[in-house]
Amino acid sequence: MSPLSAEEALRHAEAEGLTLLRSESNSSGYKGVSFNNSRKSRPYHASVRRGGKTVSLGHFATAEEAALAYARSPEAQVTVAAAAPPEPPPMTAEEALRQVEAEGLTLLRSESSNSGFKSVNFKRGINPMPYQVLLKRDGKQVSLGYFATAEEAALAYARSPEAQAAVAAAAASPAPPPMTADEALRQAEAEGLPLLRSESSNSGFRGVRFKSGRARPYEAQVWRGGKSVSLGHFATAEEAALCYARTPEARAAVAAAAAPPAPPPLTAEEALRQAEAEGLTLLRADNACGYKGVHINCGRSKPFQAQVRRGGKAVSLGSFATAEEAALVVTRDAAAQAAAPQPPATSSRKRKVKSEEQPPDMPAGTRVKLEEQTPPMPKDARVKLELAA
Repeated sequence: MSPLSAEEALRHAEAEGLTLLRSESNSSGYKGVSFNNSRKSRPYHASVRRGGKTVSLGHFATAEEAALAYARSPEAQVTVAAAAPPEPPPMTAEEALRQVEAEGLTLLRSESSNSGFKSVNFKRGINPMPYQVLLKRDGKQVSLGYFATAEEAALAYARSPEAQAAVAAAAASPAPPPMTADEALRQAEAEGLPLLRSESSNSGFRGVRFKSGRARPYEAQVWRGGKSVSLGHFATAEEAALCYARTPEARAAVAAAAAPPAPPPLTAEEALRQAEAEGLTLLRADNACGYKGVHINCGRSKPFQAQVRRGGKAVSLGSFATAEEAALVVTRDAAAQAAAPQPPATSSRKRKVKSEEQPPDMPAGTRVKLEEQTPPMPKDARVKLELAA
């Protein structure tokens, strides 16, 4: 049998006097019908619970044909007989907006949502109810159902206690109006903040990304703790750049740019002349680089690494373009270490004890006698204790 189109399935249902049962909690929009995106030609699966088990009624090309198969089952007819009055048909966007106005509700917009509304997610390929309402409640994610339009889904969210609490909080501390580009530039000047330009950004500013199709298309972002963190969405690139400029990350970038540039690397000849000028002799070694403390790390712009041993550990003194410049740094370090004052040496020899010296805790009548021994005294030297006669 060839698959039925949605219209043909609806006509069959009407001709047979059957009701296609709607479901807001089901991704297909119909009770007993699930959607499986991996099955391209027949993605809708109809099933019933029978005898404590799930029984498949088949796979279908449209949600309506699958719903028709479910409606023909005894289980669906029992459900229809016991059901309350049928659910109202889905609202159009205009109907949802009129209902919002009648109930005095506020639809919460969101720049970060793909539907344009807070807590409303648009799921492609799931018809005819592609808009799902998801919210956090008691630490868990709760679905309020699937809807035909983003406005009807936003209405469902607006009726929730969570949405009404968000509206009350926003009214208590309203967000400032968006800045124009000129206002943002004047504010940056007043705060002494430079707005960092970037040729690689589609907004022209560092830390700012442009997203088309939004009321506030400019998003400010920083890289923090190994993650991209959003700082908000803005009407102009300049206001987003001002928000980024206030972050510690932007201040660090400005400070790094203002720091004096590192001196250019020395050529081999320049390094040798500098060593001669400082009265130093580069320390030679029988290794791949020919210099003590210099190692090569291929594949880098500065492949020669200067390294010394200090406190029993290897300490890096930096990477350099030539082996001679790295050797110069190692030689300077050796000269500095040699010139540094050394701590006084501690003697390992113990205080010499006189042969007749009496320790304070020695019992009376006991004296210590050291056998004659040419220093240093061997480990097997013996101390004789003689009792007084």
